[in-house]
Amino acid sequence: MGKVPTFKEKGEPVFTRIKPEKVARYVLLAVRDPLGFKRDAAEEIASYFDTYEKVADTGMFKTYTGTYKGVPVTVCSTGSGCPDTELALMDFMLYSNADTFIRVGTSGGFQPYVKPGDIVITTSAVRDEGTSEEYVKPIFPAIAHYEVVLALIQAAEELNVRYHVGITRSNDAIYCGLGRPAVNNYLQKEHEEIIEYWSKAGVLNIEREASIILTLCNLFGYRGGCVCAVVDNYFTGELKLGAGVEEAIKTTLEALTYLYKWDKDKEKANKKFWYPRLTYEQ
Repeated sequence: MGKVPTFKEKGEPVFTRIKPEKVARYVLLAVRDPLGFKRDAAEEIASYFDTYEKVADTGMFKTYTGTYKGVPVTVCSTGSGCPDTELALMDFMLYSNADTFIRVGTSGGFQPYVKPGDIVITTSAVRDEGTSEEYVKPIFPAIAHYEVVLALIQAAEELNVRYHVGITRSNDAIYCGLGRPAVNNYLQKEHEEIIEYWSKAGVLNIEREASIILTLCNLFGYRGGCVCAVVDNYFTGELKLGAGVEEAIKTTLEALTYLYKWDKDKEKANKKFWYPRLTYEQ
């Protein structure tokens, strides 16, 4: 067996250059995505914080850490798709004390009623991409942590945003893999059936990163979640750039205030898992 190099230099991970003391417990991951953001996604999300500073920037990944309503939070912008997300996520898992990872971004509606401007809170993801399969067989589930899901639902309710809760499909190809013709109208029969197939299976939305986050969080014992704005719909053909992104950001940040409190409640009660009576006992 060969000697596998580690991507580290002077004690820092090469890809992100994060330092453990500059990373909060709660980390948001966001793609640099012109469908939803007008500038770097991490910079845009950080602008919603009460205070923040840039703590790392390698050109490939940009990271900010700050506070929101007293909650320490870090946000990192990545390239699109599971491979780029995997690089950032593994750096945070290996080289920081963060234990909660939430994707914030855009997606397409895979049901007629999942409309541009809505947000989708992911409970689980279809692993229809290749990166997570290099870690574990595809029969292994990609499930969001229940505490993250509950916090996101509560935040969405408090903010009175239009939201859905359910299954997300993550895939790699944005053209044929989404039933969209490529060069010379190239589209196979199997591609033509993608939308109907997954819609019938109850999938709410489609994107490219949730499954690697949820898979690795489950595999290594972290909390993972995903909330995505819907910017287009695969039944109506609608496209509204940026629709719902502000709502997704605000929902995520408010959800962190609940997670922060629930984590304090668990610590006080010496419990590993949160349940309603810990916080809301009559």
